Amino acid sequence: MLLTVIKPRHLPSLIAKTSSKAERGNIISADGFNIATTKKLYKAIVNTRYIDPEKKELFIKLFSIYSGIDTKIIEKKLASNSGSVVLSYLVAEKEAQYLKKLAYELRNFKVFMKIKNKKTGRISMHGLSIIESGESREYPYGDLMTPIIGYPQKIEDDWYTRVKGIKGIERRFNDELSSKQDGFSRGSRDVNSYIILNNNSFTKPKINGLNIKLTIPLSFQIKVEKMCDSMKKELRAKEVMLAVMESKTGKVLSMASSNRYYPKKILKRDYSSLNSGMIEYSFEPGSVIKPITFALLLDKGLVNPYDLVNGHNGKFRIGRKVITDEHRFDWLSAENVIVYSSNVGIAQLSQKLSGVEFYDGLISFGFAQKSTNDLIYEKVGSVPNSRRLENEIYKATCSYGYGMRANLMQLMRAYSAFNNNGRIVYPKLVDYFIDDRKFKIDVDDYEAIQVIKSSTAQRMKKILIKTVNKGTGTKTKTAGLIIGGKTGTAHIVEKGKYVNKYNTAFLGFANDKTNYYTIGVVVVQPKKSQFASQTAVPTFKKCVDIMVEDNYLTPSILKPNIIK
Repeated sequence: MLLTVIKPRHLPSLIAKTSSKAERGNIISADGFNIATTKKLYKAIVNTRYIDPEKKELFIKLFSIYSGIDTKIIEKKLASNSGSVVLSYLVAEKEAQYLKKLAYELRNFKVFMKIKNKKTGRISMHGLSIIESGESREYPYGDLMTPIIGYPQKIEDDWYTRVKGIKGIERRFNDELSSKQDGFSRGSRDVNSYIILNNNSFTKPKINGLNIKLTIPLSFQIKVEKMCDSMKKELRAKEVMLAVMESKTGKVLSMASSNRYYPKKILKRDYSSLNSGMIEYSFEPGSVIKPITFALLLDKGLVNPYDLVNGHNGKFRIGRKVITDEHRFDWLSAENVIVYSSNVGIAQLSQKLSGVEFYDGLISFGFAQKSTNDLIYEKVGSVPNSRRLENEIYKATCSYGYGMRANLMQLMRAYSAFNNNGRIVYPKLVDYFIDDRKFKIDVDDYEAIQVIKSSTAQRMKKILIKTVNKGTGTKTKTAGLIIGGKTGTAHIVEKGKYVNKYNTAFLGFANDKTNYYTIGVVVVQPKKSQFASQTAVPTFKKCVDIMVEDNYLTPSILKPNIIK
């Protein structure tokens, strides 16, 4: 709050005006903790010409005690200029109140002298001034939830320092978070220098930016992030990413990455972590696409789960390309193509789809388009066009996740269909806004989109549960819970060629009697193992264990893994 008194020389009447700067809104976790908040800053200014030389040492000692600034730094600043000197630009609000009291006491101690202007004959005295200078963005929990939260940048607004969002939620909702209107009052002054509020006075209220309430609880996010940190180290991976979402509403409970940074102090080593891998890391997803391909076939009646497929003993030639399997099969059922992750099997089945059917199906599942409206700068990846997908080789390789690119949240959205009766949802991180009056402002929800029939989704759900019970995802099994999902391992392309590096993934769901969650894991370049069953799967399992521990899931020991 600034107070200015305007006093014409020839008039005894006084006019006073006050101003107060509006603040940027806070970002609040689902359980009510401030993840990002605004702190007002003040600057301390003193005019060296008015300091009594005999009491300069007293001033330095007292200012050091009240501000916490070392005496040597204060001495150096006072010696740097004869006149107005800024002793600190970063005085916190609490410290500012103490320093204002100090300024009053310094006058009582006569630390400051009165000086007569030789030209005008006027006598003046300037003491210690504490002036509101700007705002600082604070992150009480350090690197928590970055890079989803993002980071801000300082901007100067008429000599007042404000911040604007550059990445993440800070950027996506910068307009909503930004202050709307500074407060201002003007009117006659009473004997105590307060404004007399009457018909002649003018007041403009302060309007702060909106607060954002997230869907992500702080306590759960902390545990998931710590687990990702641990798994990154254990797997010797470049990054571990994990997301948990309510399958029916799209509300995100966690978006966690092992690669984070402290927004207040971004270092050179943090540059690669500034982008949110969950939406900005696009990769060839590998075998996690097989259930999508199979669902399209099943939905169009082009395959029966019990049809027999020739495994060709693990090798099958299409044109010039030889497709291979990790495990060799002679014959297997169509649904077991998914359960045991057969490239040979899904490559043959995919030929039943036309190029248009395959392309339209992948697009309908949300690939090659934004997965969420709550984040910014998403890399939407790519899907081969329908003409290219008429080619039997492209059709085959795309059926098991090569020749296309996707990010984790696109995969989350696609897999929500299997746990939501064939409807995909938009991942939602922002629950609602809160204004200055504590009123809740709802955010428009996006309708779930029916991409496959409910009966198809139910069949796919059973197949993915079978994959966990008998196939590639057995290590995710948890007694008393319904767990389903699919592993994926894919080579990484560097300079146009596949190299001996891999990304691994596990996408699936974890349900109890009343709760339905879609969960996705991506492990970037693990060195411990190239297999998802040894990298992404145990990460998924650890997440489910945390969810049980925190009561998001309640196992039923009587009827595990049974769908009603």
